[in-house]
Amino acid sequence: MPTLYLAIIVFAFSLTFFFVGQSYARAKYQNTKDRFHSQYHYYGLFAALLSAIPAYCLLSIIVIGDGFIFRSMALDFVPKEIASTEDFNKTIFIAQIKNVVEGVNFGDSPTWIKNAANAWISWEAKSQQLSTIIVLTLNLLCGYAGLRKINPSFRSRNAVERIVMIFLATSSVVAILTTIGIIFSVLFESMRFFALIPISDFLFGTTWNPQFEGAERAGSEGASAAYGSVPLFAGTLLISCVALIIAVPIGLLSAIYLSEYASSRTRSIVKPMMELLAGVPTVVYGFFASLTVAPFIRSLGASLGLDVASESALAAGFVMGIMIIPFVSSLSDDVINAVPQSLRDASLALGSTESETIRQVVLPAALPGVVAGILLAVSRAIGETMIVVMAAGLAANLSMNPLDAVTTVTAQIVTILVGDQEFESAKTLSAFALSLTLIIVTLALNLIALQIVKKYRERYD
Repeated sequence: MPTLYLAIIVFAFSLTFFFVGQSYARAKYQNTKDRFHSQYHYYGLFAALLSAIPAYCLLSIIVIGDGFIFRSMALDFVPKEIASTEDFNKTIFIAQIKNVVEGVNFGDSPTWIKNAANAWISWEAKSQQLSTIIVLTLNLLCGYAGLRKINPSFRSRNAVERIVMIFLATSSVVAILTTIGIIFSVLFESMRFFALIPISDFLFGTTWNPQFEGAERAGSEGASAAYGSVPLFAGTLLISCVALIIAVPIGLLSAIYLSEYASSRTRSIVKPMMELLAGVPTVVYGFFASLTVAPFIRSLGASLGLDVASESALAAGFVMGIMIIPFVSSLSDDVINAVPQSLRDASLALGSTESETIRQVVLPAALPGVVAGILLAVSRAIGETMIVVMAAGLAANLSMNPLDAVTTVTAQIVTILVGDQEFESAKTLSAFALSLTLIIVTLALNLIALQIVKKYRERYD
């Protein structure tokens, strides 16, 4: 049975156990003088969770483990004369086998690949049969065990809450382990890069030119590869600053207006319209920046006698600032509304005007949340790629002039990793070094923001 159908059947059985457990508890209560500890639906939930969780865990293990086992078994079909060659690559041969299994054939495959594919198909069929029997048996047995525990003294509510707490804790652990896995995977690849390129050249070099792998390459004109990251981080900082100069004042002022001055009708119309900006795809912003904003800025600069690049940091930063306005506005609005009304009333009672109350009472009280919103906007600006690629270009120029063409770290990472890449070259590994440095920079920004929030945080009863 396919995995999706099996998962649906497990859910159906678990739902059945829920209704049976609830009905059984209600019927048993009517036939006994003892009062049940928990409400009826908790007994049904306990039986349903007890039947579903072990079955789904086992099904996940089977699905994940099958792939590793089948790959190992399929490699036994590789002829020794092929496996002993230097060009032998396990990943490529497994991909060829899976293509045949899925019916995707590129030409006539060797006999041993066809044999391995036929064996793989038979293994999958047997695995589906066994997993269906084992998972459904476990599902039914655990559900029956949950029904057997139903009695007036059983604390089903506590048991259900304990299961939910374990599930939430597991989810937190998965998130933490995922983050650790990402960091270590980037770290190991970055160490391979720094074994080829000195870390000092990467961190303090002022030239980024990874496309030339050597002077002998055609068209390089004797140039060699250069991996100085300073122009990339300077471009990222420049575009992010332009975006924040646009987004922070507009977002914060609009939040103040919506929360303190606007009527309920105006707020109900304006706020959803502003939040629609967050749902626009970034590629649309990129088209808008490259086709409308960039030509307008260039023509405006030409009329003023300024030399503006066709792909300027100002155009990309301006459009990026428009894109992140909702992040600042929405979060700041929610935080300002969360400030207790008693603080406003006390300030007004002491003779302050409404604007003085906002400046001296409301904003200081909401500062931690406002900083959090700005930090989210900064992270969004640093991580943006599509707008930069379409509006600012890919030229790694070391310039702090917003009228020049620059690029960012994320745009270069995408450019390097597009298409088939050789993961033994410094060019490809440089993307991981850029990612690691960007993680460290973002972490530093988070720590600085936490210190600001800690310094200005106030506690209100």
